[in-house]
Amino acid sequence: MDIIDTSWAEKYRPQALDEVIGQGAIVAKLKDFVKARNFPNMIFAGPAGVGKTTCAMAMARELYGKRINESFLELNASDSRGIDVVRGKVKEFARTISMDSGTIKIVFLDEADALTAEAQHALRRTMEKYSATTRFIMSANYSSKIIDPIQSRCVVFRFKPLKEEEMVSYIKRVAEKEGLDISNKATEALLYVSEGDLRRLTNTLQSAAVSGNKIEESAVYDIAARARPKEIVAMLRYALSGDFEKARNELNTLVLVYGMSGEDILVQCYREALNLDIEDRMKLKLISSIGECNFRIVEGANDRIQLEAMLANFALLKDSK
Repeated sequence: MDIIDTSWAEKYRPQALDEVIGQGAIVAKLKDFVKARNFPNMIFAGPAGVGKTTCAMAMARELYGKRINESFLELNASDSRGIDVVRGKVKEFARTISMDSGTIKIVFLDEADALTAEAQHALRRTMEKYSATTRFIMSANYSSKIIDPIQSRCVVFRFKPLKEEEMVSYIKRVAEKEGLDISNKATEALLYVSEGDLRRLTNTLQSAAVSGNKIEESAVYDIAARARPKEIVAMLRYALSGDFEKARNELNTLVLVYGMSGEDILVQCYREALNLDIEDRMKLKLISSIGECNFRIVEGANDRIQLEAMLANFALLKDSK
């Protein structure tokens, strides 16, 4: 089993639309486009690792077959995000005539929400000028960052995070092909750390498999640099009970032992705060405090001071009931 030279994320990437997991309605529409050999400009919007790039690549393979390189241009807009790439590579590709007569070419801009506003306005003009021969597919985590004139020229497909049962089925398939023994707890941990992102799940699973074919829960959390949910819950419960010292000790474990960043800890605190067995009004106060702490850290405040201040606020809530 070669897990060093081969990326499992690429190894198990679907090669055809029928193989795409969890985006049935979108896949069905793309298959109709392939059958008609005609389609509009499109925006694929949604979180990372849910199949946006995969769908674009699979659609191109089904349209062009072995001649894909002649009619399909893929660019990562986060690497080349300025106006030069639009005026250069994109425009040059769009203006050339396809070797297959009557074939519509595709320009695929991955992470298009990283394009500057200036580049997007230049792209709009290119889309208009070469609309007879070229279609544009843009993937974006946040479609709101794409300017309205481009959005109005595109059909927006919104990809959703994968369901747990779809990811469990995928884990079983990879385990069978790679000869892995994955415990039920490890499967739950993979679902927890991946948050619907199949690429993250695959990379975590591959990294955990380096040390052996038997995958346990602890290996998954160690690889992902995440705390177990029960450890986050323990920290929150200590703080809410007014025991700041014990809550601070749990925080020390997360920062010093697991090496977690302030934002990573806050994301897990947010997830677990919603599941705590406390009254709804108290949950609102917790979420408000987590949000304020996150804002301060993003703005450049010291992670450790802000996290301890958040725990202190939680402890003070005990006396304000």
